[in-house]
Amino acid sequence: MGVTIKTKAELALMREAGRIVAEVLQLVQERACPGMTTAELDALAEAHIRQRGAVPSFKGYRGFRASTCISINEEVVHGIPGPRALRAGDVVSVDVGAIYDGLHGDAAVTFALGTASAEARWLMGVGQEALVRAIAEMRPGKRLGDISWAIQSYAESQGAAVVRQYTSHAIGRQMHEDPLLPNYGPPGRGLVLRPGMTLAIEPMLCAGSWQVEDTSRGDGWTVITVDRRLAVHFEHTVAVTDGEPEILTRLED
Repeated sequence: MGVTIKTKAELALMREAGRIVAEVLQLVQERACPGMTTAELDALAEAHIRQRGAVPSFKGYRGFRASTCISINEEVVHGIPGPRALRAGDVVSVDVGAIYDGLHGDAAVTFALGTASAEARWLMGVGQEALVRAIAEMRPGKRLGDISWAIQSYAESQGAAVVRQYTSHAIGRQMHEDPLLPNYGPPGRGLVLRPGMTLAIEPMLCAGSWQVEDTSRGDGWTVITVDRRLAVHFEHTVAVTDGEPEILTRLED
């Protein structure tokens, strides 16, 4: 299993890419409102990425035609922005990637538009905490399986289901690098973490069954839950350091 160790110069560029991604996610959450289309949100995101001197990671990737993935309610990931108008109460997942001077940042957030249902509040809370627990495992000497288990063990203990078909992944000069990292599985297995490794950790959780499909929307991209229950998606790009893990896609406090 190959893995790239990033230099200090590469990490500096990834910090900048990550900062841009974090700015976009903040902007999208601030501007999203009922009646706005997902295409309008996508246009805001792309404009900000380009204004900051970066390039959208997703646009043109395997033919994807937008700069963000926007997935709503039962849509898990890879929703294509378009004419769909947002509605009050929608659970909106936004995934953003940016390339800055050849290095990638990638992150996602799920939020409710207006007042969230009790189920949405619960599932979003579980997703956020699962990501926090996974990142805490990113220390030298830990193994990839420890990250996977942190997500699965917490999510399932809270009654949520972990999507199996899509994974977390290493990231750097490519958006998806080896190793790929399932969001489930036993601890103590897999590659040993070393400083300079960078991973995009992205738990995708469902309120019902973990099973998903990508055929119902007919666009070849949008992934939805088979039981049409809610799904959430949270993601950060994170670097392994000599000490605390460094979240590269978070705005500075």
